[in-house]
Amino acid sequence: MSERSDTFATPIAQHARHREAGIRTFFIAAASAALVFGGSGAVTAAVTGGMVAELAEAPPIALPQPVDRPTIGATVQPMPAEGLPAPTFDVTAAGTALCDDPDFLRTLESGDDAAVIDAAGGAETFRSMIATGTAACIPLDDPTRAWVVVNKQRPFAPNDYTPFPLAMPATVQSLEGGELRSDAADALDAMAQAARAAGAGDIAMESGYRSYATQQTTYRGHVGDRGVEGADLVSARPGFSEHQSGLGADVVACGEAGCGTIDELAATTQGAWITEHAWEHGWIVRYLDGRTDVTGYLPEPWHLRYVGPEIARLYHDGGYSTLEEFFGLPAAPDYAS
Repeated sequence: MSERSDTFATPIAQHARHREAGIRTFFIAAASAALVFGGSGAVTAAVTGGMVAELAEAPPIALPQPVDRPTIGATVQPMPAEGLPAPTFDVTAAGTALCDDPDFLRTLESGDDAAVIDAAGGAETFRSMIATGTAACIPLDDPTRAWVVVNKQRPFAPNDYTPFPLAMPATVQSLEGGELRSDAADALDAMAQAARAAGAGDIAMESGYRSYATQQTTYRGHVGDRGVEGADLVSARPGFSEHQSGLGADVVACGEAGCGTIDELAATTQGAWITEHAWEHGWIVRYLDGRTDVTGYLPEPWHLRYVGPEIARLYHDGGYSTLEEFFGLPAAPDYAS
């Protein structure tokens, strides 16, 4: 900030001061004589004439020069944003108040996931309340909710839970004839149409909902091929599979020659598009490379999980890579027993 000066820097010349004193003395004498001999007219003539004559003979008076002073706008600077006090938000109090609010509890009972998130104050507040354990009324183990977390430490209750209603995506081929929960089916259909419109190609669903009994058969087959330890890295045990929720879908890329396998998806245009845009339709890639220590599964770029548009957007924008991390849950790489 520039320094300011509070005094004028240019003085009046010494002889100019003496000249001004003489002029003032002359004015006073002239005025006094005029009052005695000639009234107001004489005063005017005497003062004016004498002043003009005196000033005409006097050398120029050096007037003080204006000092260049900074303006208010230049001296008062706005406070930077980082200098302002950060707003505080008591998540604990908010979560407690929310679960004591009859209107919110009625919204929760309605089964409308989007309405619940909105009533909680938005996706970030919703996530924060759950992650800090301050909204006990919002369960993460309710399989009817799009935000349910199922992993090796969090099985379904009951273990043979069946989602309802189930539906087929309207324009997505289902290679094994599997369905999805109706909201997830609509979202997968919208995603596939968007990929097609973007020129990324066709997407098909290889596997959707699997019942508890179907998962028994699937897991048993992996155990026969890989042993228990190997099977646990690529397949969930019965009662622990996201496919049982009706919110999990294994997808493949399709072209003129037909559809590829799940292992081929990552190297396709469809696979790249899904990585970038699935969240826009409420989906996340559930098992990413490098997160086996948290999820317990090898990477599966084909395994998508529907969580709803609000959570998917926050998940993407926040750079999260697992639902466990997103909701502040412990890692679940292994089964309890």
